[in-house]
Amino acid sequence: MINKEEELLNHIEETLKEIQTKNPLTHCITNSVTINDCANAVLAIGGSPFMAEDVEELKEVVAIADALVINIGKLSKDQVEAMKVSAEAANKTDTPIILDPVGVGVTQLRNKTTLDLIENYKMAAIRGNISEIKAIAKLIGVIDENNTAKGVDVNADDIITDENLAANGEIIKEVANKLDTTILASGPIDILSDGETTIAIDNGDDMMPLITGSGCMLSSIVGSCIGGSTPLEGSLVAILAMNLAGEKARAKVDENDEGTGSFRAYLIDYLYKTNAESLITESNIKIL
Repeated sequence: MINKEEELLNHIEETLKEIQTKNPLTHCITNSVTINDCANAVLAIGGSPFMAEDVEELKEVVAIADALVINIGKLSKDQVEAMKVSAEAANKTDTPIILDPVGVGVTQLRNKTTLDLIENYKMAAIRGNISEIKAIAKLIGVIDENNTAKGVDVNADDIITDENLAANGEIIKEVANKLDTTILASGPIDILSDGETTIAIDNGDDMMPLITGSGCMLSSIVGSCIGGSTPLEGSLVAILAMNLAGEKARAKVDENDEGTGSFRAYLIDYLYKTNAESLITESNIKIL
């Protein structure tokens, strides 16, 4: 008899093949700081990036897209309008929306924008660091605590560890249930939940948060993978691909005595080289 972890891993080869065969058109409304890295990450995983923000064309873009990724990293009034127009169109066409609530909990504008999006539009998935997910949990009444992230980075008190893994897993599961979505909280240990199945993923490398855009790239990859699969299975493939690419990139950097600039380039290289065998045999996942 196979266990739940093995059952999940058994779907990975088929899921990755679906994604790479479909070449999902991934419409990303993201921030200018990381837009190039996001586009390259989508290409590397087997998707097709489309970075459109002008309201005059958004409905047409969403109509042909396989997924819409909304990243609130660098907000403006025009971009917020673009997000809402795109989200409304996506819900009408059943195009999955992936939200990256960058910095939610830090400013009122980010709180308001995030609440507007999650209250008025159906999200297929929300991907953020644990401080951002906890900020959403507080905004929707799941928890009372009030930890503020360090800008767009995770609060040190929130970092997911073996000791707080179960408690954080319960919070993420409850948020997923309340919002009827899939939640992916990134950290030293990642937690993924669709409200029924909750998974801890213990892969990745501590150099990943030392480059700007690793989280944004991950959200874009999640979009591509969901665009070619289901929210839970697509998110799992995305986080495993990103984390294992990070591990291999770090090994290459150490081998060549290099730094974070080289790590960033190697990360894209190893995303491109993602294969099912590696995802299955090198992953470290656990059902919570």
